[in-house]
Amino acid sequence: MKGPREPSDTIFALASGRGTAGIAVFRVSGPAARDTLESLGVTTLRPRLATRARLLASGTGSGVRPVLDDALVLWFPAPKSFTGEDVAELHVHGGRAVIDAVARALGAIPGLRPAEPGEFTRRAFEHGKLDLAQAEGLADLVAAETEAQRVQALEQFDGALSRRLEAWRAALIAILAQVEAALDFSDEDVPPDIVRDQLPDLVRIFENISQHLESAPIGEKVRDGFHVAILGAPNVGKSSLLNVLARRDVAIVSETKGTTRDIIEVHMNLKGIPVILADTAGLRDAAEAIEAEGVRRAEGRAAQADLRLTVFDARDWPERDAATERFGGEGSIAVLNKIDLLDHEKRNKVDVVLQSQKTTRYCGISALTGEGLDRLLAVIHDSLRQHLDTLGPAPLTRERHRRALSDAVEALRRAIESPDPVAALELLAEDLRLAARALGRVAGHVDVEDVLDRIFSQFCIGK
Repeated sequence: MKGPREPSDTIFALASGRGTAGIAVFRVSGPAARDTLESLGVTTLRPRLATRARLLASGTGSGVRPVLDDALVLWFPAPKSFTGEDVAELHVHGGRAVIDAVARALGAIPGLRPAEPGEFTRRAFEHGKLDLAQAEGLADLVAAETEAQRVQALEQFDGALSRRLEAWRAALIAILAQVEAALDFSDEDVPPDIVRDQLPDLVRIFENISQHLESAPIGEKVRDGFHVAILGAPNVGKSSLLNVLARRDVAIVSETKGTTRDIIEVHMNLKGIPVILADTAGLRDAAEAIEAEGVRRAEGRAAQADLRLTVFDARDWPERDAATERFGGEGSIAVLNKIDLLDHEKRNKVDVVLQSQKTTRYCGISALTGEGLDRLLAVIHDSLRQHLDTLGPAPLTRERHRRALSDAVEALRRAIESPDPVAALELLAEDLRLAARALGRVAGHVDVEDVLDRIFSQFCIGK
């Protein structure tokens, strides 16, 4: 963990969103935070207790100080604050005029400057109030739009990921301390088998990290959204389905084949699960170059999607478009659209098919009337929910996390697959050091002094 920097300047910012609201919150952090409150006419303060106060602007020539607002003021002396510095919060009325007036008053105080994006959280990290993973969790929590994102972000902000990785790092440092002792203090009273006895623990750590790494794609998808691709031949109703699921006109609907040429995406909150729904070009042999590129992109999106909706015209059933059928089966839902246009006999035949399918999911819908859409949404939700059920505690949520754990796994793999790790202690020590450092990158703290501390505390060497 980085140590706190030298005393810095004092920053301020509107911590709540702009726009009319009941309350707006300004945050001030830095050594001049207390002086800032006094400059605004606030002299009576009790730490961490809300105080009602009239905020005053700078005085005029006659000595009269205009009132900015009747506000609540909170004072958080260092180090017991979000940033670890002296922090003041001004809870003012949320009208635009009040916000602008308070912002001007703060900007006119000598020694204050507007905060850069993320600067409050960065100062919290630099003063040891948060590690990097927790800071990322906080950013995700602010940006969360679905229940799954909120739960995952809050868990990371609470330190679940950091604690898990720190436990593995501490265990590796303990083993590394034994190896370093065997290397550097062989003439001391160090048992000869002390390193060999650590190998089973090393294998266990390797297996635990490897297993956790496997869940990384799901954690990233919860954060970014699961990709669902709508596929089908031209004019089967893909764009109509996108519009009705998005509840707004996103895609152009036309009887002209090839209207949709590029991928159109819509972000959705599907019962708490983030979804990126994509309409694609109609699958067919296209002679025109632009449409052919659209088909190529559609096939690429289908291959990468977490779930595919293969759309067919129910009037043609059981005939199926071969290009669409290629993307059916596992990981797909067959959607029979336009069931509202079926006659009674054809509808009965389609209903029999829908009720008899066991291995592949089928849904009959009408994008025009809305029939069957509730069931389709439920099937999509249940399909994606299966991915969430495989997600363990403290998942990885970013590519940065995944790369760090991959580096740790590779270093540990070299260590445990060495023909005789005990005979090559220097290489073993380096691999353990690299693995521990990789794990430490996630939380943002890598300290080689940890190894020395462990050696001296356990072996009392050099006394």
